[in-house]
Amino acid sequence: MLGLGTITKKVFGTPNDRKVKTVRPLVAKINALEPEFEALSDDEIKQRTEQLAMRAQSGEKLDALLPEAFANVREAARRALGLRAFDTQLMGGIFLHQGNIAEMKTGEGKTLVATFPAYLNALSGKGVHIVTVNDYLAKRDAEWMGKVYSALGLTTGVIYPQQPDGEKKDAYAADITYATNNELGFDYLRDNMRSNLSEMAQRGHNYAIVDEVDSILIDEARTPLIISGPSDDRSNLYLTIDKLIPELTEEHYKLDEKTRVVTITDEGNDFIEQRLREMELLPEEQSLYDPESTSLVHHVTEALKAHKAFHKDKDYMVRDNEVMLVDEFTGRMMKGRRLSGGLHQAIEAKEGCPIQPENITLASVTFQNYFRLYDKLAGMTGTAATEAEEFAEIYGLGVVEMPTNKPIARIDEHDAIYRTAKEKYEAIVEEIKKAHETGQPVLVGTTSIEKSEFLSQLLQQAGVPHNVLNARQHEKEAEIVGNAGTLGAVTIATNMAGRGTDIKLGGNIDMKIMAALEASPDGDPEEIRARIEAEHVKAEEEVKAAGGLYVLATERHESRRIDNQLRGRSGRQGDPGRSSFFLSLEDDLMRIFGSERLDKMLSTLGMKEGEAIAHPWVNKSLEKAQAKVEGRNFDIRKQLLKYDDVMNDQRKAIFGQRMEIMEADEVGEIAQDMRHQVIDDLVDQHIPAKSYADQWDTQGLYVAVMETLGIDVPVIAWAEEEGVDDGDIRERLYEASDKFMAKKAADFGPEQMRNIEKQLLLQTIDGKWRDHLLKLEHLRSVVGFRGYAQRDPLNEYKTESFQLFESMLDSLRQDVTEKLSKVRPLSEEEQKQLLQQFMAQQNGGQPVEELEAEHEDVAAPGFDENDQATWGNPGRNSPCPCGSGKKFKHCHGQLA
Repeated sequence: MLGLGTITKKVFGTPNDRKVKTVRPLVAKINALEPEFEALSDDEIKQRTEQLAMRAQSGEKLDALLPEAFANVREAARRALGLRAFDTQLMGGIFLHQGNIAEMKTGEGKTLVATFPAYLNALSGKGVHIVTVNDYLAKRDAEWMGKVYSALGLTTGVIYPQQPDGEKKDAYAADITYATNNELGFDYLRDNMRSNLSEMAQRGHNYAIVDEVDSILIDEARTPLIISGPSDDRSNLYLTIDKLIPELTEEHYKLDEKTRVVTITDEGNDFIEQRLREMELLPEEQSLYDPESTSLVHHVTEALKAHKAFHKDKDYMVRDNEVMLVDEFTGRMMKGRRLSGGLHQAIEAKEGCPIQPENITLASVTFQNYFRLYDKLAGMTGTAATEAEEFAEIYGLGVVEMPTNKPIARIDEHDAIYRTAKEKYEAIVEEIKKAHETGQPVLVGTTSIEKSEFLSQLLQQAGVPHNVLNARQHEKEAEIVGNAGTLGAVTIATNMAGRGTDIKLGGNIDMKIMAALEASPDGDPEEIRARIEAEHVKAEEEVKAAGGLYVLATERHESRRIDNQLRGRSGRQGDPGRSSFFLSLEDDLMRIFGSERLDKMLSTLGMKEGEAIAHPWVNKSLEKAQAKVEGRNFDIRKQLLKYDDVMNDQRKAIFGQRMEIMEADEVGEIAQDMRHQVIDDLVDQHIPAKSYADQWDTQGLYVAVMETLGIDVPVIAWAEEEGVDDGDIRERLYEASDKFMAKKAADFGPEQMRNIEKQLLLQTIDGKWRDHLLKLEHLRSVVGFRGYAQRDPLNEYKTESFQLFESMLDSLRQDVTEKLSKVRPLSEEEQKQLLQQFMAQQNGGQPVEELEAEHEDVAAPGFDENDQATWGNPGRNSPCPCGSGKKFKHCHGQLA
């Protein structure tokens, strides 16, 4: 008997079916335009692009241009690649344009699908980013699909690691840019550390299509991208705090040995607070509970951990005055490995070893927050439906399952469960041998490189020839996957391998043609191509007759999605195929989720060794177990994101402020606002609101004004005048400081003063933001303990991080004002001395006079100071061609 839900779906269709139906009229419109676009010449196709771009940039909605734009792309792709997009591919393109995830089965042509929405959205002139999982795929897809964009009159760029800056800027300036998620994220962070607009590479975040969206936005979103650098030397702080730890007694802290977590008790807190004040590390008015004390608390906690939870010759050893960690599993020293968060430095202080500087975060962003910068986001993958809730909640993305171009003919068998891993592997080897003898290609999925190598040994013993694929070399990976569909091929792959390249029955024809052309370079290319194509058709039919690709998985993964990815390698484009999962009660997932009950049940059934149980109920209970794990992982990611969102708001504010400063021609007004706010703070501090004149600290105000603003004004005399209040003193300080800075600007010259203000603002913001990130890191590491006091750690983190942010802004204003008040032009004598010191340093300490005596003032032949073409092409460190004897970079190279 059918359930109510099943009957309803039969009558009304699923929500997914209804979504697919809504775009069918659009597909019909695109198909109706096909004859018109087939009649266009190659130049007319490019002219259509120009016309569509003009309409888009004049304000016409992209949705209105969609049918013509898609028809233009379909025709350009047919001519450039010989591929005519199916209706299901057009549907995928429409959903991507609407800002959804298109779930398309393997072999349905996702790479081509992306060209449709990418072209349509590039018409606005704001650029489109297509995101891939690795550099090889970014380059391959840019080159392959670049032919389509070129036929349409658009430009294509590709981003890769260690790319020269000029080339990178050109790639981002292209209409369509292919890049990996890592490179895009790092470039965003690098751009927000630049000091000049001209140095920035990215030009905004208009629209991104993420290929393998589940891998990038979910699997890789657990760890943030971090740009780090060496921190200031703080070895004195570690040494000072280290001296404090032996004074603590057992009543001052609690140690959980299992988790190595140390918590300070109330008695310990009072004692540490008192000792830190005596050591002048904690100001009198500040307590350890204040947000500003987070770093100190963190240092004390790490020092406590170093003394109480980490033991010499067990957890670490001291060799050649260096702290070496010991691997708890192998007992070997781990050279080059260091504990993070200042713990390693605390152990170095404890053991009296030289303290190495810790790395500090200069900038960081999570993939979730980076991809939410885009005005519109879309994605493609073969498997997204199981994570639809997460995509909707975190990114606001809907998931639409695309119908396949041809019905799926793959047979998916029930999981076979064995009692022990030994029985399971014996059955797997037998199954592979059986398939190999019939010529059926087998793709064996394993969950780790270690397991794939173990299975490889078993197959070697059984005499089965095979390939082992791990994702170490992407180019080799593509080649092995390309051949995994040939007759009798056996390929062992980790679940993550083989992405981006289809397994085609009979092998990859393009790879075969390329190999044949390389083998006989003098042969006729057309003849070779025709011969290989004929051979391929025969090979494909033989593989189909053998049953198509057999996907054999050796374990269930925590995520159903990764199992579905593996299964989806078989049965592409209506090909025959088969998939089955071989499991044992000793597998991780089975072990964690109630295998004892199942083991008893199998024993009761009287299963003999080597027998398996296969039943739909088992599949269902396994899927439930996987759904539980997926739910838990989602909660972890959601929690991490909540903390990062707090920092993200602050990051946006700081990066936005930097951008404003870089874009502004004149930042004097910003500097003036900061100066006036500092004056307000100083007056409020020394002349409290609603206080009498005899309660004013005018002496303190006078000193503070001298130190911070660099001006000597009669504050004390002003305060003694009849009828003068705090408002009058404020106004007079504004006026005096503005005059002082105006004179300074005149001394430097307006242009130079603008540059000084701009660079000083940016440098101070960067320094303060770095320190703030470190404080937030420390706060994040200790805020979890608030849960023991029945307080929500996240709310505590929000409140305290906001207080830290406010105090950072106060300190930023103070620093900028102070630095600007102290900056002054150098006298000619000072400039000469500085130049001499610098030149001597550049030339190994040799005095400048001696250097100049060694070089005769002889210019290179034909050298003309006013014509750079006559300078030749000297290196930055070569002698200047003018004959001055100076290095080129310190002479005419400075001007070039």
